[in-house]
Amino acid sequence: MKNLKIKNLLHFIAVILLALGLFTSCDSNDSTPAGGGPLTITRVALAEAGDLVPVETGDPKNYYIISGSGFSTVQKIYFNDFDTYFNPVLVTDTEIFVLIDEKTPYANSSNQLKIVTKTGSIVYDFVVKPPTPRLGSYNPINAVEGEEVTIYGDYFLNPILKVGDVEVPVVSSTLTEIKFLMPADAKDKYVTVTNISGSTVSSVAIGSALYDDVSYYGLSFPDWNNHTYPKDGTAAQGLIYIKSKMTAFGSLQGEWSWFDELEPYAGIRVTIKAEKEGQIKFCFNGDWGDSTAPLLKVTKEWKTFLIPWSALSSSDRVQNITFQNMTKNAAGDGIENTFSIDDIGLYLK
Repeated sequence: MKNLKIKNLLHFIAVILLALGLFTSCDSNDSTPAGGGPLTITRVALAEAGDLVPVETGDPKNYYIISGSGFSTVQKIYFNDFDTYFNPVLVTDTEIFVLIDEKTPYANSSNQLKIVTKTGSIVYDFVVKPPTPRLGSYNPINAVEGEEVTIYGDYFLNPILKVGDVEVPVVSSTLTEIKFLMPADAKDKYVTVTNISGSTVSSVAIGSALYDDVSYYGLSFPDWNNHTYPKDGTAAQGLIYIKSKMTAFGSLQGEWSWFDELEPYAGIRVTIKAEKEGQIKFCFNGDWGDSTAPLLKVTKEWKTFLIPWSALSSSDRVQNITFQNMTKNAAGDGIENTFSIDDIGLYLK
């Protein structure tokens, strides 16, 4: 089978069907036992074009070809003890064409493929990999050296963690959270999480937050805005976001402060969603009269906006950030809307 080539999956299926047709049309006096050859597994290979290359690991939602013998009476196939559906039409005595189910467990598992036939069973060492890590967010973004940081996401199986190019010890981890201590010289670097399947890099850099569960540099929002800080598990970044119900053309106005360490950054980022699809005006540094101020089209789902300095009337400091409701109805009249705002910060050049 080393030279078996698959031009495409349909071609392979045709080959399997042809082989099955040959098997079933054999003379009934054939001396070969009904169960075929001895039960063996010689390799597992990804079903793809070209030569079949043996693999020791597999990805859910992909098709694989199990090669060996004695498969003609197969009854069950298990990956990590998960009962995996297979189509009997795509089975010969020497090959099985099977999809690894996306529900197959990958943590604390047997790391074995098991085939059960009418005449017996056999196991074969085979690792089902988790998907590539999903790094949802980490908090606090502005952590200093030695401060504990939590990464939120999924598929953190035996994770390897880097800040910039430096590998950092993991304090503790589950499949959905990682805790580590921020190393020295981490500012403006990205966090990378790696598992057996690959790596994912954070979308925001360390030290770049203006709001990340708390406000930084005095750039907060006064209580008289009547906004709230929900902690309901739906934040875009970290655990807490800002929620503000605004009347037609109403606003969430920020405190006045001053932050001018902007050289590494290309502009401002913010993540927003709303109860109604609409628009919100990004008023920067108190320039309410800026006719070219960004109008951000907001949906009911979190959406991240990257606003370059060139879109703003000033770029030498961050002194004030205000959001104004510009949502209108079909007639063009301003209407009330409720906005959720999170992950206000800066993005690198």
